[in-house]
Amino acid sequence: MELLHKEITDAIINVYYDVYNELGHGFLEKVYQNSMYLELKHKGFQVEAQKQIKVRYKGIEVGEYYADLIINDTIILELKASEVLVHENALQLLNYLRATDKEVGLLFNFGKKAEFKRLIFTNDRKKIHKNPPNP
Repeated sequence: MELLHKEITDAIINVYYDVYNELGHGFLEKVYQNSMYLELKHKGFQVEAQKQIKVRYKGIEVGEYYADLIINDTIILELKASEVLVHENALQLLNYLRATDKEVGLLFNFGKKAEFKRLIFTNDRKKIHKNPPNP
């Protein structure tokens, strides 16, 4: 069975390793975000940084978050610069996927050891309310 958006995610993962190998660990997340942004743009991807995503509850806006990077309006990237990835990092990205029509997310850590996770939350499993309910 083929992975969802495999070609795009494979290319993004290669960019992650390029950036990690060039910069190593120890910088703030913003440095890695800016580097990933530049490298992905250079490779021809459509990249949006810090895009606001509204979170809805039963069709009513209840909050917002800012995705680190969104690639080709398809993949959400969540970047960390911590010692190791923890379970809460994956939960955060999973919730970002749940709140959008994006189905694939990549969680990258620029810690002492390069590590990433690929998460999928297909739209057929989501309850997305695009229009608020009638009062």
